[in-house]
Amino acid sequence: ISIGNGTASRESEKFVAELLHEMNQPVEYAVVSEAGASVYSASKLAAQEFPDFDVSLRSAVSIARRLQDPLAELVKIDPKAIGVGQYQHDMPPKQLDETLSGVVEDCVNTVGVDLNTASPSLLSHVSGISGTLAKNIVEFREENGGFTDRKLLKKVAKLGPKAFEQCAGFLRIAESKNLLDNTAVHPESYPAAEKLLELCGYTKERVKKGDLSGLKAAAELVGKQKLCEETGVGMLTLNDIITELMKPGRDPRDELAKPLLKTDVMELKDLKPDMILDGTVRNVIDFGAFVDIGVHEDGLVHISQICNRYIRHPSEVLKVGDIVKVKVLSVDMQRKRIALTMKL
Repeated sequence: ISIGNGTASRESEKFVAELLHEMNQPVEYAVVSEAGASVYSASKLAAQEFPDFDVSLRSAVSIARRLQDPLAELVKIDPKAIGVGQYQHDMPPKQLDETLSGVVEDCVNTVGVDLNTASPSLLSHVSGISGTLAKNIVEFREENGGFTDRKLLKKVAKLGPKAFEQCAGFLRIAESKNLLDNTAVHPESYPAAEKLLELCGYTKERVKKGDLSGLKAAAELVGKQKLCEETGVGMLTLNDIITELMKPGRDPRDELAKPLLKTDVMELKDLKPDMILDGTVRNVIDFGAFVDIGVHEDGLVHISQICNRYIRHPSEVLKVGDIVKVKVLSVDMQRKRIALTMKL
């Protein structure tokens, strides 16, 4: 269950936690940022996606999707509406738009996009793909039953050689018979990748099984310099190809901390000194960071309690949304304040 962190979030969380206890079922919930959900719900795009839903239901769908795939959902919202900092309104609008759009595009290209499931909103942030091209890709996909090969992109209306060259490496096809279509290896480097596998002793049958975990060791055995000469690529490109082949379909987000899934909510009186808890950083300020540990009040980790080395500002170590492990130092019931430490 996904719960937005806006108005009445705590009350909703408490209700859900009590309901789960009564149900006695293996169901968990998480609190997610609902920044920009109301903007999306009233947008033209939301009306196109859910013409029969009112704005409150569209917001609910957006909040749920943020737990499933935050990137795919947040690209539908103007970055300014997400709230990127208290000084964003002091920046020139054009400069802010260009900078934020660049950051979003970098994120999308780093993660990669599933060509057979991505929405036009997500596709339009891939390098080389405009809004019109994104719609054409989705139309081609719907008319032809999906992409089975990256080469099929060349049949999409208005997608020329230059656009293909820019976007192909960022678009993944998990269902393709060619393992390389589910990696960041660009089609122009396919011959080099295939030659690399051949020189390292990998048969087509072995490649089809996806058993490439030993490729790095095999490449070291053959000699990377020799492989560069034989495949005609530089050392950096060779290393990138090896990394991609070892983990086809790899999503760099898998290495990030997972969202906190909860089954209950505590009260202030439940906290005791020395309790160790997982929490989510809600705000980073000059003198420390406020961390949500599941009670109504956020706890404060003073800057002196963040790490064992000297830091000028908490932002050197923490950012909003980080999942951290904290220990309770003290609880002031009267003033409703919680002191935490990250020095475990």
